[in-house]
Parts: sequence; C-alpha cells; structure tokens
Amino acid sequence: MASITDKQYDPIPAKKVAFIGLGVMGFPMAGHLARAGHDVTVYNRTASKSADWVSEFGGNSAPTPAKAAEGAEIVFCCVGNDNDLRSVTTAADGAFHGMQQNAVFVDHTTASADVARELAAAAREGQFSFIDAPVSGGQAGAVGGVLTVMCGGEPEVFEKIQPVAGHFARAVTLLGEHGAGQLAKMVNQICIAGLVQGLSEAIAFGQRANLDMNAVLDVISKGAAQSWQMENRGKTMVQGKFDFGFAVDWMRKDLGLVLDEAKRNGALLPVTAVVDQFYAEVQQNGGQRWDTSSLITRLTPRK
Repeated sequence: MASITDKQYDPIPAKKVAFIGLGVMGFPMAGHLARAGHDVTVYNRTASKSADWVSEFGGNSAPTPAKAAEGAEIVFCCVGNDNDLRSVTTAADGAFHGMQQNAVFVDHTTASADVARELAAAAREGQFSFIDAPVSGGQAGAVGGVLTVMCGGEPEVFEKIQPVAGHFARAVTLLGEHGAGQLAKMVNQICIAGLVQGLSEAIAFGQRANLDMNAVLDVISKGAAQSWQMENRGKTMVQGKFDFGFAVDWMRKDLGLVLDEAKRNGALLPVTAVVDQFYAEVQQNGGQRWDTSSLITRLTPRK
C-alpha cells in the first residue's frame, strides 16, 4: 500500500529537487513531490530507507547530502534537531557543499531560530538561499499532503518555493525574516501543550464523575471548547490509545527550544514549563514514543 494518500496537485513546471531525511515526515513529503511530477533525488542516513523510497516513488538516491544537492533547484530537508541539521548541511559531505548558485535550501526541521539564522548566513556566503520552514500537522498531515508550513526568509525566495512546497501542504506562509518560521512553530507548540493538558484534565475529571466521556466530547466539541486536539485525540485518550504520530520525545525537544527562546526574549511561560515537566514524567513512565495525547496517563490508569 502506498505511504501517501491521493491528492490533486496544482500544475506547475517540474523542478529538479532533492529531499534530505526520510523519516515519518520526510518520506511522504518527498513522495508527494515525486507524485506531483518533480525530479526528486533523496538522501537518508540509513541507506535502506532511500532504497525503499526509490522503490515506491522512482527518482534517485544519493550517497551523501552534498551529492543529493548537486544540480537541484530546491533542496528540502527534514531531520531531527540542530545538530542533525548541521551534519547534513555544513559538515563534510553536507548539502551546502553541493548547492548550486541561486538554488534554495528549505529546512522543515523543527529547530532553533539561532540555527536558522546561522545557516541563512552560510547560504549567503555560498551564493544560494535558505528558508526555515518547520511544519505542523504531524505524520497524518504529511501522508495526506496537508501540512501547514511556517516560513522565514526573503519574500522573493519564498515565492520560488511556495508552489512546490504546496504539493505536500495546504498552507505555506511567510511570517518574517530568517528564524520567524521556527519562532512561529514554537508558538504552535505552546498552544498544543496547554490544550492537551486541559483536555487531559477534562477527560480525567469526567471519568471520575462517571460520565460517558465519548458522549460528552460529542456535545462539547460543538461548542466553545472545540479544538483539533479534542476532535482528533479526545476519544482515543478515553480509550487509552497513544499510537498516533508525534512522540513525547519530540515534543520535549520542541518545548526545550521554546523554553530556551523564552529565556532569551523574556516571555513568561508558566503553563508550558509545567507541562514540559509533566511530559518528563510520561517519559519516565515508559512513554517516550507514545504520542503527545499520552499526557493523560499521569491522571488516569492505562487500560
């Protein structure tokens, strides 16, 4: 079975592109680019993942990020963290050593605003461009090609990549200069942390009160309490199921970036700081790879 769902792609001229990082997000994102008609070369640290991707979608694989970037008009990337990002960009055999002049490197990693600015400066020296472009929507959004992409960079560069990124997204938006995309993703994660904690407390309270929480969620999701988390995770939280994508380990990484940035800019994040520690408890209880809705396990026994 294909790892991406069918999607109608806006017709645009095919581009020669590369995609670095074929994890749960990158694999389907690159797949949508291939299905949309682009000439795609992929790189993944574990070469067997690249071979699997080529077997499913065609295109080519490269032995290094630098080789993947050679001749590409746009290089997309989605890896784990700041250090992973540096290892596939500026390190030996990194993509920045293979970028052609006037090409664009688009980074979908959720990373720090500092590393985005650092890599933008390195790109300028190499006479190519950089866009930080973290995504929201999780694995399901990547598979469906309906991610939300938050971008930082120059408007004229953004215009080059927006229609191409649109093949795996439903919204690709420029929010400011380099680093703005990463800062916007931090705002996104702050919102999610508070929402999931509130939803966890509400469900746990309702269960203690012997309410039919599936019925309650059906009712309140039609009113002011409605949220994406409630609509998509409420009933699975009631069932004690936590195998739906974005893992607690990754959320803690993201919240670490948020709290570091808050120290620099003076923002007060009391709820976020507490929820981060709640996620630490989930990790300690064996929930590192559970999805973020597993926050409720602190409040209710697992079924």
